[in-house]
Amino acid sequence: MPTLNLIQHHPAEGPGAIAEWAQSRGITLNVFRADLGQLPPVRSAPVILLGGPYESNAGPTWLEAERQWLAGSLDQGAAVFAICLGAQLLALSLGGNVRRMAHPETGWTTVTFADGQVLEVLEWHEDAIDLPAEAQLLASSDVCEQQMYRVGATRVGLQFHPEWNAESVAILNGHFAEESPLPRGPQDSAGYAAVFGWLQTTLDQWWAASSTAPMPVR
Repeated sequence: MPTLNLIQHHPAEGPGAIAEWAQSRGITLNVFRADLGQLPPVRSAPVILLGGPYESNAGPTWLEAERQWLAGSLDQGAAVFAICLGAQLLALSLGGNVRRMAHPETGWTTVTFADGQVLEVLEWHEDAIDLPAEAQLLASSDVCEQQMYRVGATRVGLQFHPEWNAESVAILNGHFAEESPLPRGPQDSAGYAAVFGWLQTTLDQWWAASSTAPMPVR
């Protein structure tokens, strides 16, 4: 059974729908808690980076260890699928920038993709990414242009959260209480289903490219 490393940054932000995708594809997720000092060895293995309530430019001490680990893994040619904080860390490692937005972007948000597809996704961030020079912009929202980007075939960054399902939102609301801007009460099951369908297709494409394509050199 193939394995896939996943980096988690906060106890309330787990793999969510990514775990469901992995199980359905016969992939074993190896979850590492970077906030607890857990990181896999520096090597070329594909990895998923989750989000977290930290500043990618600064943050706690353990984030510097992760930044160094990520730089080393990219040097080895690792494929990366990165979400929110993870996408910011990836952009910084590849020569991009992260800056504070005038207003945060939260809750269900309309994202438009370069191919014309439109999808309602969940957001909770107050930073925006200035893309690395070689990055291709793949999706934008009205508030934040840089919603999805790709560097080569195997390095993908998302500012939004397709991994958040109804259970994820309940956990986040329980942990962050009044601080959380995420939906409460009855959840939009059709909305979550649409996002999960998109996530499965996107992860399938990334996983296939990561398994077969030559890895780019950082």
